[in-house]
Amino acid sequence: MTPEIRLATIEDVPALQQLIRESVVGLGPAYYTPAQIASALEHVFGVDTQLILDGTYFIAEIGAELAASGGWSKRRTLFGGDQMKSGVSDPLLDPATEAARIRAFYVHPRWARQGIGSKLIAACEDAARTAGFSRMELLATLPGEPLYTANGYEKAAATQIETPNESLRAFRMVKSL
Repeated sequence: MTPEIRLATIEDVPALQQLIRESVVGLGPAYYTPAQIASALEHVFGVDTQLILDGTYFIAEIGAELAASGGWSKRRTLFGGDQMKSGVSDPLLDPATEAARIRAFYVHPRWARQGIGSKLIAACEDAARTAGFSRMELLATLPGEPLYTANGYEKAAATQIETPNESLRAFRMVKSL
């Protein structure tokens, strides 16, 4: 089945929260410990409503099922959901000198590795290009790294996502559009 891709709305937040949990719990254990997954879900992985409000967050649906979500950002934040925000406004990036961000990609385990994430990446890159960006940047978790590599992103640096009690391996990745 071909997914239908649309912009997310605030009304989608409960379904997105469920998708994020199912994605992380279903795909994460091959890469991270249960303690790392639990800590990341509490402190890092979650809905970023700013992406929805900016009109830069997409949903992929197959029939009535939410199969995946992901977006791009014209703001400085590189990763993390609302629970990471301090309440300070997230400054805008300058498309002439800075890279747009690929953000918050989650695929339901039932639909993983079937091309849906790649369709979302293409939608994000097209929108960022239209907004004047010529480069993209992201922070890839280990389960997401194969998706980004398959879509032309290159590792720029190994890094860690820090939570109060755990650390998760990740990669900063980049791509020219």
